[in-house]
Amino acid sequence: MSAELALRGVGKRFTDAGLPALHDVSLTVEAGSCTAVLGPSGSGKSTLLRVIAGLETADAGSVLIGGRDVAGVAAERRGVGMVFQRSLLFPHLSVVDNVAFAGRVAGASRASARERADAYLDMVQLSGFGDRRVDELSGGQEQRVAIARALAAAPAVLLLDEPFSALDPALRADMHDLLESVRAAASPTIVLVTHDRDEASRVSDRIALIEHGRLLGEGTVAEAYRRPRTMRAAQLMGGRNEVPGTVDGGWHHSALGMVRVSSGVAHGPGTLVIRQEDVVLQPASERHPGVEGVAGVVETLRGTGARLEVAVRCRGILLHAEVSPMQSCVVGQPVVLTLPEAAVHVVTA
Repeated sequence: MSAELALRGVGKRFTDAGLPALHDVSLTVEAGSCTAVLGPSGSGKSTLLRVIAGLETADAGSVLIGGRDVAGVAAERRGVGMVFQRSLLFPHLSVVDNVAFAGRVAGASRASARERADAYLDMVQLSGFGDRRVDELSGGQEQRVAIARALAAAPAVLLLDEPFSALDPALRADMHDLLESVRAAASPTIVLVTHDRDEASRVSDRIALIEHGRLLGEGTVAEAYRRPRTMRAAQLMGGRNEVPGTVDGGWHHSALGMVRVSSGVAHGPGTLVIRQEDVVLQPASERHPGVEGVAGVVETLRGTGARLEVAVRCRGILLHAEVSPMQSCVVGQPVVLTLPEAAVHVVTA
C-alpha cells in the first residue's frame, strides 16, 4: 500500500526567538515514488521527517497523507514507518520478534506475526536470520532488520533518516540495491533524508533541496543536477562552473565571449552554469577547425581515482572539467573547452 504525501506551507520553530527549523515548506511526493531530501547538516531535513511522522508538531501548514490532513493524528496511526540512522532494534528480542513487533501490537497472534515477519526478512535478504540476537548482526544487517520492521507495519509512507550514513561504501551500495528491490516488492511512498548527492541520485526519483529550513527547489534527478533554479541549488548539487554575464538573442555574453544557449532563455542578466562532467576538454593541438570552444591553460589537476578533475584558466575565469584519468593532461598545457549547448544552463534567479 502507498499513498501520496503532501506538505502545504509547513513551518516549525523550536523557540520563539530562534530561527525557524522549517519555513513554508511545500512538497508533494507521489504515491509509490521516492523523493530524496538533500541538504547540509542542520538544514532541517530530520525535523521535516519528524513532522511528517508526527514526532514533532508543525507550527504552521498541513501534512496530508492520501489526501487526509493528519494534524492531531497520533504517530502510530498515521500509516508512517520510519528508519533512523541507528537501527534502534529491541536488544532483548530476536530478529524475527523485532520485525513481528508491529503485528503483535496490532493484535495478531505470535505465530501469525512471525509468519509475516519471515516474509519481510526474506524481502530484505535475511531469510534464516530470524532466531539470531541483535548483537550478532553487522551494521548493514541491523539496518535491513530495521527496514523489515518498518515495512511489516504496512506503512503508506516510509521515512528514511540517513539510514546508511554509518555504513562503509560497499555496504551502502548493497543497501541502495536492497532499497530498489524493496520498492519493486512493496511500492511504499518513500522520503529519504541524506547529505550524499550520489546516494540521492542513485535511489530516488526526485530530489528536494533544503537549507536553513527552506526548500530551494525540487525536481527530477536530472533537473536537480543540470537545471538548478538558483545558484545555491547548483552549488549544493556540486556544480563548480559559474560564469556571470548577460543573455541576448540566444547567446550568453561574458568574459568567456559568446556561448550559445537555449532560445527560450529570457534576455537579461544571467549566470551560465554547466556541470564539470559535461565540459569537453581536448589539447589545443587537436582542435578541429570550425568547432566552437574556449581556449585556456590547465592550472591544476586533481585525481579522484575514477576521474581526473582539471581546472582551466580561460580569459581570467576558472572553469572545471572532469575527464578520464587515462586522458593525457599536464599543468600549463594549452587546451580547448567545448561547452555543449544541451548541457549549458542559465540561472536568472
